[in-house]
Amino acid sequence: MNKKIILLSAVLGIYFSVKAQIQPTIAISSPDKYLVLAISQNEMGSVYYSASYKGKKILENSPLGLISNVSDFSKQLKLVGQKDSVIKETYQQSRIKKSEVTVNAIEKILSYETPKKERIDMVFRVSNNDFALKYILLKKGETLRCIIEKELTGFKFPSSTTTFLTPQASPMIGWKKTKPSYEEEYVADEPIGTPSKYGMGYTFPGLFHVGNNGWALVSETGVSSLYCAAKLSEGTKDGLYTIAFPESGENNGIGSAKPAVTLPGETPWRTITIGDQLKPIVETTIPFDVIKPLYQPSTDYQFGRATWSWLEWQDNSMNYNDQIIFIDLAAQMGYEFILIDALWDTQVGYKKTEELIKYAQSKKVNAYLWYNSNGFWNDAPQGPRNRMNTSTVRKKEMAWMKSLGVKGIKVDFFGGDKQETIQLYEDILSDANDYGLGVIFHGCTLPRGWERMYPNFVSAEAVLASENLVFTQHANDYEAYNATLHPFIRNSVASMDFGPVLLNTRHNRGNNGGTIRKTTDIFQLATSVVFQSSVQNFGITPNNLTDRESFVIDFMKNVPTTWDETVFIDGYPGKYCVLARRSKDKWYIAGINAEKTAKKIDVTLPMLAGANVLLYSDQQDRSPALKPIQMNKNGKIVFTIQPEGGVMLISDGK
Repeated sequence: MNKKIILLSAVLGIYFSVKAQIQPTIAISSPDKYLVLAISQNEMGSVYYSASYKGKKILENSPLGLISNVSDFSKQLKLVGQKDSVIKETYQQSRIKKSEVTVNAIEKILSYETPKKERIDMVFRVSNNDFALKYILLKKGETLRCIIEKELTGFKFPSSTTTFLTPQASPMIGWKKTKPSYEEEYVADEPIGTPSKYGMGYTFPGLFHVGNNGWALVSETGVSSLYCAAKLSEGTKDGLYTIAFPESGENNGIGSAKPAVTLPGETPWRTITIGDQLKPIVETTIPFDVIKPLYQPSTDYQFGRATWSWLEWQDNSMNYNDQIIFIDLAAQMGYEFILIDALWDTQVGYKKTEELIKYAQSKKVNAYLWYNSNGFWNDAPQGPRNRMNTSTVRKKEMAWMKSLGVKGIKVDFFGGDKQETIQLYEDILSDANDYGLGVIFHGCTLPRGWERMYPNFVSAEAVLASENLVFTQHANDYEAYNATLHPFIRNSVASMDFGPVLLNTRHNRGNNGGTIRKTTDIFQLATSVVFQSSVQNFGITPNNLTDRESFVIDFMKNVPTTWDETVFIDGYPGKYCVLARRSKDKWYIAGINAEKTAKKIDVTLPMLAGANVLLYSDQQDRSPALKPIQMNKNGKIVFTIQPEGGVMLISDGK
């Protein structure tokens, strides 16, 4: 009996010791006071946070903390300090949705200790409509490294929430075992907690509609070789999603799925954009606001438009004569680049490729060259292979490209999200910068702040892109639906090399067979504005110069690829979207409709009030029309967008 009393006393002593560590709730408000985080602890000393916007709950109590192989920061934590600061910064960035960004944020660092006096700093940065959080792990004693076994960071949404998510694919499946490649379909307005297609969770970013309370976009940024890329776990029925690490089978099973951290060290930022409307979701710059460049550009990188034979003409076009045709097309269109895609090393050859590059330069067209990232991580056979996977070979290849004046590379077929693979991305980018090469990634992970981190990062696929329009009729049947999702989700957080504007009505070389395009020509033109990428590899082909209306081609000759400002006008993911983008003093307003009936939309465009504009629209027979009009003095206009159609207004720039 005495032993039981002693044991009970010991348990109660621990209980009250832990309970005594509970701190009052700490509130962190955005500068405009609408977004409020509440940081709290439970009786076990675990840390939680919640978020509300304009007094309405967006995130319920969600867990924080992590567990490493040397420390447990998931419970029994004691708050030992806090530090407040105001972040104000203006930065320029040419490869995102606006060229100049002003940051105004409140930062609070909360320092916690374990019973062993091990310390973790939880950093919260809150701006209007956005917040980001990360962990800083401090050194204790002689331990200078750790393995992160688990991150508890979660996002618990109210039960009424619906989701707009795309699943993470199982490792080493799909064509030539190239998955996961961030090329899965989204499901719109799905009940929260619905199991994913593969049971592997969901790729970032994830969009959540919290009923009448608002919207939230969850992602991460600042992922470098110092960590792995993460994903969202499967959701629970009560609405909790947590940070999950890559699967062990990724990268052909090579490398750890758990990140290794040097002490002191830190995690990437977990970001959440919140609003009562969709405007802040589309316009957010949080992926870039909280990170810094990792190195300086070696040259003044240039961006623009490219022709790309492979998209419609496929593998057989990778020959000398067809590439000459597409170089000439680029020159006729006034484009800056040609993308010479897979198999050029064997079907054209290195020597003849040198001739192609010189010919292109004589036409004032520069080249991007395609490369396979492999390597040992999948079975993708296209070449050049084994040219980007090791530094010694890579630098030799890049020196050859620099000697020819090649301006960039497109690197394809990566192995997943492990820290080892993120290291490969970073090494390719860093080496390419040494040789003045821009970099586009395909078959790849989501870029996480890379436009600002790496000055020669141009764009990435990480989406079910336009090649699928050639591969399957299903992709054409759902083209408009998918296109109206991307501005709210995938393209909201990073540049997206979709490969837009396919003007052939049939997706093959002769425009006379293969899959059938369902969208209108104006829809296709609008995607050049709706989709953001500083280099756009367009799907136009030589026959389009004569089989499309001249004003359609003229628009494609002049459309920019970099933007000074982006404004969300109206829309709903999966249904329709209207955006306004500004290039210098010229505004481009573009709308697309995924629904099966014509849609009338009342919009107000103060930037075009009283202006002379060009109206591009679909007629009832779905043929394109161009009409000059003058906007009224209040900037109001009614758009009628045909089913799977588009609309555009272009200002005169005066």
